[in-house]
Amino acid sequence: MATCIIILMTSMVCHSQDWTQWRGLNRDGKAEGFQAPQTWPQQLKQVWRVTVGYGDASPALADNKLYVFTKSGDNEILQCLDATTGRQIWKSDGYPSAAISGPASSHPGPRSSVTVSEGRVFTLGAWGDVACYDARTGKLNWRNEDFKGKVPQFNTGMSPLIEADLCYTHLGGPEKGTFVAFNVESGDIKWKIEGEGPAYGSPVLLNISGTKQVLFQATTKLISFSLSDGKQLWEFATPAGPGRVNNATSPLADQNKVYFMGLNNGISALEVRKDGNSYTINKLWHNPELNTAFSTPVLKDGFLYGLTGDSRLFCLNAQTGTTAWIDTTPLQRFGSLIDTGREIIVLSSNSNFVVIRPNGQKYEQVVLIRLPGNDYYAHPVLSGSNIILKDTESLTLYTLK
Repeated sequence: MATCIIILMTSMVCHSQDWTQWRGLNRDGKAEGFQAPQTWPQQLKQVWRVTVGYGDASPALADNKLYVFTKSGDNEILQCLDATTGRQIWKSDGYPSAAISGPASSHPGPRSSVTVSEGRVFTLGAWGDVACYDARTGKLNWRNEDFKGKVPQFNTGMSPLIEADLCYTHLGGPEKGTFVAFNVESGDIKWKIEGEGPAYGSPVLLNISGTKQVLFQATTKLISFSLSDGKQLWEFATPAGPGRVNNATSPLADQNKVYFMGLNNGISALEVRKDGNSYTINKLWHNPELNTAFSTPVLKDGFLYGLTGDSRLFCLNAQTGTTAWIDTTPLQRFGSLIDTGREIIVLSSNSNFVVIRPNGQKYEQVVLIRLPGNDYYAHPVLSGSNIILKDTESLTLYTLK
């Protein structure tokens, strides 16, 4: 009987989709291959729960191993866990990380999500150090401290992006930043471009007329660079709105369209066209009614679904920019959304797990589940019929089987 249980638990994770970086395999909030139940339960079934340390960094899943980046005591640590059992496989040596003070002090651990690629694990510490570890052993391959201590007001927020043999980051403080591409194997800097300071979103890849490029949301502008040499291809101003404003969402790319949004700044859409060696940027629409704060929407069947800055779910027509609906039930302006195919999952920081049906006409809730634990700022990991959630200090595996 015990053998049967172990085999069942192993099959729950091993035959599932990897989740190797911020917002999934393609950074678009889509859970490919997720096995949603025909009828959602009123509570999620817990398989295991382990204490891993403080932090808002989202874990990554690759080859049935979970990589979670947290702070324990005075050190930041990277851990590798068996995804079936939650058992620790290895833990990196602790790396000293100064205490975070000021408005961000309630979030003492790292914020930047783990990225896994080709047997390597990449982290960005709360104070700006970039590191690469061997995914199998936890051995440190390299660490760059050139930008350590130069961070935005609320410390680092962006998560490293890996493409081919380069690791793309945006480092620095509020006044001055540097776009940096590291060689993934050696940690050597392939190129770096000085510019304005980083925001709190993460870069994404674009492919415009066959030209691959990396797009960053900086403090007051979107900036696109050539992957190989860092040549700036185009930029578009995204000035801050009134009041205390930070760009804390990631741009959302759909072929040659880019959606960007921010606190008190509405949601906008751009069309990017390549003409020879130059680019033409056309602003398609701007919706000032829907102000996201820290939540990046998902694009589903021509509609954007997201959370407003005043904590309500919304749906927006991505073609026209018009508001389709805004729900009246407040959740929390900190939250993550995932497109699972048939449904959309919403996890708010105050422990609400909501499942809705994509519907461009009205809000259609399937279930709302109150989770144990507090402060779910990390992005969920979905794989097969499993849901992996990181709260303030713990990592939990739930199954829908």
